[in-house]
Amino acid sequence: MNEKGIFSVTQINEYLRMLMDGDRVLSGVFVRGEISNFKLYSSGHAYFTLKDEEGQLRAVMFRSYASRLLFAPADGMRVIVHGRISVYGASGQYQLYADEMQPDGAGSLALRYEQLKRKLEAEGLFDPARKRPLPPMPRRIGVITSPTGAAIHDMMNILGRRFPCAQMILFPSLVQGAEAPAQLILGLEFFGMTRLVDVIILGRGGGSAEDLWAFNDEALARAVAACPIPVISAVGHESDFTICDFVADQRAPTPSAAAELAVPDKKDLLLQLHGVGERMRTLMERRLAQERQDLQRLSEARVLTRPQCLLDPFSMRLSQREEALDRWQKQRTQSERLRLSALCGKLESLNPLAVLARGYAAVTRPDGESLMRAADTTVGERIEIQFADGSVRALVESKKG
Repeated sequence: MNEKGIFSVTQINEYLRMLMDGDRVLSGVFVRGEISNFKLYSSGHAYFTLKDEEGQLRAVMFRSYASRLLFAPADGMRVIVHGRISVYGASGQYQLYADEMQPDGAGSLALRYEQLKRKLEAEGLFDPARKRPLPPMPRRIGVITSPTGAAIHDMMNILGRRFPCAQMILFPSLVQGAEAPAQLILGLEFFGMTRLVDVIILGRGGGSAEDLWAFNDEALARAVAACPIPVISAVGHESDFTICDFVADQRAPTPSAAAELAVPDKKDLLLQLHGVGERMRTLMERRLAQERQDLQRLSEARVLTRPQCLLDPFSMRLSQREEALDRWQKQRTQSERLRLSALCGKLESLNPLAVLARGYAAVTRPDGESLMRAADTTVGERIEIQFADGSVRALVESKKG
């Protein structure tokens, strides 16, 4: 046996790999099939099998390509995969090295739409509880749309007609194409940071599903949810629904309807003001009538027709107190008189003149000094003797005792 004609397994696998890599058809092929055994590893690489009614083909999509997928592949999903077919030397099996994948059948856009919708709904971004009410009378309305489209002119006309005192501030942006979501997000961030407006209208006029696709962008939907200012989504026609419609605080079927939602109608406000004025007039008339009745009732009150009756109780109390004071004064005067009489009696009993009247006399020296005893006198001393009816002067000639 010629050793030169014997090949190793690795050599065979490598030879087959070189043949396949050099084949123009296999170097860039589209394959339609159903996904089975799909596995996405922590490394980011995806391994799966494509199959149809009669066969199957192993496939791998490395992380650099899998990270760019706009939908989540799953078992049973029909897809169209682009890539190259080559041999994996370690196992000797050929497989598809995928670099692109898109859904087949329902369409890529529809599937991406439904998958993103379910994802954001599961995160709670569609929850009505997180949506904010629109301001009843906004002073400034921010509009993020194309400056050349029909939508902006319709909104300007409606806002000017319904609520001309409000100011509209336009943030011009692309509304379709790959660059539109970034510009729309920039508009939301601008209004959110500057707080120039009270409400934001985000939208555009009608178009195909592809034309409206910018408003199904995940980053734009999250920017709408994070915006600190209430957002009205107004994209396309009434039958068109985008992801932004579900995330926004309010969805309008058209841009014109969004303008009507954003501001009140001045005619309705005038009617409301007229109604308020009529109610105020009615209430004022009722109040005045009630006040007139109260005034009439008070004017007929006895206290106003006969003011003296208001003083009668006080006059009676004053009269009673005068009588009581008079009685007290008489009683007090009588009592004081009796007390004075008693004091006068006592005083009279102590009056020296009264003693003299009973036959006694008071002896004093000429200077007024009283002489109580005979021993107090001196022979030859002049003394004065006071009687009840007068006094005499005497000379002490002798003393006894």
